Amino acid sequence: MNSKLHAVTDAASRPLRMFLTAGQRSDYIGARALPDGLPPAEHMLADRGYDADWYREALEDKGITPCIPSRKNRKVPIPHDEARYRKRQKIENSFARLKDWRRVATRYDRCPKVFLSACALAAVVMFWL
Repeated sequence: MNSKLHAVTDAASRPLRMFLTAGQRSDYIGARALPDGLPPAEHMLADRGYDADWYREALEDKGITPCIPSRKNRKVPIPHDEARYRKRQKIENSFARLKDWRRVATRYDRCPKVFLSACALAAVVMFWL
């Protein structure tokens, strides 16, 4: 069993929204659920997996500037702000903190709903309480 945890975080790397997709799915397919629930923001930092023209357009329609590096196979690379993109390590740190919980790190739960609930509980306790 494999799954990917996607998260929208704020500038303080606190998770605002989390959801799971199947592990074999591409990140930008899982990103289809993101644009509707995004909070107001100036910039969106994401990794290469979220590089899709429709996703960039959806972000720009909401007034959010995407800071997403282009995929390696893109014929015409789209420039991004590298100094701003370095701040993405805060997002990776929030995933690392979630994995401090043994239940999340080892994925004891077979049911995706229970696993996502464990991730949400860990996020609430670590970041919001």
